[in-house]
This record gives sequence, C-alpha cells and structure tokens, in this order.
Amino acid sequence: MAAEILTFLFAGFGLGAVVLAARSVPSVPGALVRRRPLIWGSALLVSGCLIMALAAWSTHEDGHYDDFGSAMTLLVAMTGGALVLLGLGPFLTLLLGVAARCSVRPLPPVRLAACDLARDRARTVPAIVTMMLATALAVTVVIVAAAATEQNRADYAPQARPGALLVRYFSAADAPAALAAIQRVLPGVPVVQSFRQREIRPYSLHAGNVDLPERYGVVTSGVIGDGALLRYLTGDPSTPYEENTAVVVTADDVEVRSVTIRYDSSGGDATAPMVKQIPAVVARPADPSTKEVFLPAQVFRDLGEDLEPDELIVDPSVHGTSEIERQRLDRRLGGVAQTYVERGYQPPSGWRIVVAVAVVVALGGALVAAGGIPGARSRHVPRGAGSAARPRWSAACRAGLAAFIGTAVGVAAGCLIGLLLAWPVTTSSGWEPAPRVGFATPWPSIAALVAGLPVLAAAVAGSVRTAVWPVRSRTPTPV
Repeated sequence: MAAEILTFLFAGFGLGAVVLAARSVPSVPGALVRRRPLIWGSALLVSGCLIMALAAWSTHEDGHYDDFGSAMTLLVAMTGGALVLLGLGPFLTLLLGVAARCSVRPLPPVRLAACDLARDRARTVPAIVTMMLATALAVTVVIVAAAATEQNRADYAPQARPGALLVRYFSAADAPAALAAIQRVLPGVPVVQSFRQREIRPYSLHAGNVDLPERYGVVTSGVIGDGALLRYLTGDPSTPYEENTAVVVTADDVEVRSVTIRYDSSGGDATAPMVKQIPAVVARPADPSTKEVFLPAQVFRDLGEDLEPDELIVDPSVHGTSEIERQRLDRRLGGVAQTYVERGYQPPSGWRIVVAVAVVVALGGALVAAGGIPGARSRHVPRGAGSAARPRWSAACRAGLAAFIGTAVGVAAGCLIGLLLAWPVTTSSGWEPAPRVGFATPWPSIAALVAGLPVLAAAVAGSVRTAVWPVRSRTPTPV
C-alpha cells in the first residue's frame, strides 16, 4: 500500500515539478535560471526536508503507536518527500546551464551533448525532471521495501507449524463438510482437530509464577483438543497424553505443576466464577517459535461444556501440503471455510512492478531529452566536430548525459526520502512491540541503477535512427 500511495503522490507533485521547472527556463539564452521559480523551489525543498525529518524524529522510538496516528504521520512524511521533488525542478534547469558553461574541458562528445541539452532547455528540462522523479520513486520504494520487509519478518508470528495445513473459520454445521473435503482431496491423510466452546464464555489461565505464552498479542487461552493435537504441537508421536493433564508447550526452560482455569459458567451474572485446577507438565514444541497451552477436551466436557470443531489441521510431518493441493481444497470447500498453509514470512513483491515501471519512465525521459525517439525534434550537429558527432554517437551522448543528470539527482533525492521514511514505515501498533531491526540498504541495486541507466539510455538512443542535418557550424560557445 505504501508503494501505491508514494506513486500517486510523486505523480501528482511531479506534474507540479515539471511545470515549475519549465517556468524556470530563462528566456534569455545566456541566463542560467529564472530567480523566482528557483526561490520557490528552495522553499519547497527545505520545507519537505523539515517535514520528513520531523516525522522521522517523532517515530524513532521503539514503542506503541496508534494506528491512525502512525498512518497520518507516514502520509505527512510522504507528502514531505513529494515536496522535495517538487522543489528540485528549478535546480535541474540551473544544473543544465552550469553543465553547459563548464563543458569546455571535457571531451568533444560530452561538450556537444551538454551544450545541446542546455540550448533547448524548454524541451529537455521537463524530460529530465520526469526522469529524476521516476528514479527517485524507484530508489525510495526499494529502500522502504527493504526496511519494511526486515521489520515485518522480525514481527512475524507463525500461525502453525511450518508446512501445516489449516482449515478454519467454518460454522459448526459446515464442519462435517470441511472434514469430508479434506479427506476427498487428501485421501488417507489423518486430520487433527482443535475445539472451541459452543457457547463463548471467556476464561483465563493461570500457572503460578510462569508467564504464559501470548497468541495474537494477548495471553493465550490455550488450545483444546485430544492426543492427536498434542502430538502435532510437540512433533513427537510418543508424547504422553492424559485426559486430566494440561501441557505447556514451549521451548523455554520453565517448570509448571498445575494450571488453573477460571471462568464464569453462568454467562456473566453475579454468580461467583468457576475455578478448576488441573495438573500440568511442560513439553518441547516441534517448532521453537511455538508457545501454547494444551488443554484436554475432556476437562471441559467434565465441566459441562459443549465443544465443537474449531480448526482442522494436517500435520506436516505426516503429509506436506502443496500449493496445488491447497487450491484444489479451496475449490472443493466452495467458500464454507478458509485454507492456509504455513510457509513462514512471505515478503510482498508488488513493489517490484512499481520500480520496473519507474525505470521504464526514466529511460523514456532520457530518450525524449536526447531527441532519440520518433517524434522528437531533430538536432543539429556541427560539421567540424569530427567523427565524434556522428548522428547516432551524438544521440547516444545526449541520452547518456541526460540520463546521468536525471539519475544522479533522482537517486540522491530518493536515498534521502527513503532513509527518512524508513522510520514511520516501521512503527508498530502492538502494546509490546519488538525492537526495530536494522536493515541493509540496497546499495548494490542503487549503484546498478546509477551506472546502468545512463549506459542503457545511450545504447538505446544510439540504436535509433535519428535525422541529423549538417549546418554551417561554429565552435559551440558556452550557454
């Protein structure tokens, strides 16, 4: 979702950046830039940086953040990043003018390309600004995705053992149909069941001074089942099962002798709550991340509780469910239940599409600035410039230089925006959030973009046949 919001914000403010950059092009050939748009750009640039810095500072602590408040902070930070890009437009106009004036010493192809791009800034500046916006978006999304992926991986809590199939969220009336569907798709595979109370009556567990494990951010109320469910949790077929003994399944070194179940059997009136103490033991889980309290179903039946199936589980040590089998089961269930196979944290990949589209847009901006695509205006190459000014070589130099300028500014802006947005992106709404984890900034990918995009733009522009007309030339003078 953050990548989509960034795309819309950058596109909207990017249109303003193109307009502001176009208005900053001076009407006098020898001038560098119009002063008023440059002042506006400076103010927008500073304002955007201050907004992002304030948002990053306000979310730098590891703690609980309100969902709505953190979302608004992230949106404000993204808006600050868009303001930075909006303010950079006039600076690209200035940069092209400076590049043309300082292009006396470079090689003839670079000098000609710089003068050519600066001579027609009314056309080249909007294209290079578009390229800057696209590369800034790509770099920002790459950095933000890296930060969010590492934090989400650290915060991820498995819902079952790795590879286990869960069928859940079905009604008591649909439980037989769900079980029959599993047996039809996976014939001969045993199915483990967990149970829930038919009438929901909240209860709490107490185990002396032992901190009970958490489930979905709250202290667990345990899982109710039989010996098959216990052996699924421990992964050991020889785990002893007794109908009157609870089992604390955890990898921690704890000692538990009893578990107390406390709940209101009368549905919440003034009657005293019912308390039942049962023996308890500790068992090691199959998955070290599992922390749960197993409660025998017979204990609740003895208390007069009616139980019904809650989840249907296929033990991964008995049968590993493939994605094709899960999809077949989904079709057979017909919507009466949901299926899930625990495969660990799966990072989203949709942001890669945004980056790919941004790179294509950046490449198009470089080609438009160079005049190397159909419909672009032909360029005039001096006769005396020698073989370095041949049509395709000249177009390649213009595209490469335009791409280098737009990419360099865009990457710098994207790194600034991405690293500051990493703070509000990785906030947590949990009451006991995990500490922030460090993430590796994808510098190799960013470096590949900086080095590869100008080369690609030059190669593409050089391969496109461009109309070049010889004119009576003079040695190009700095703009």
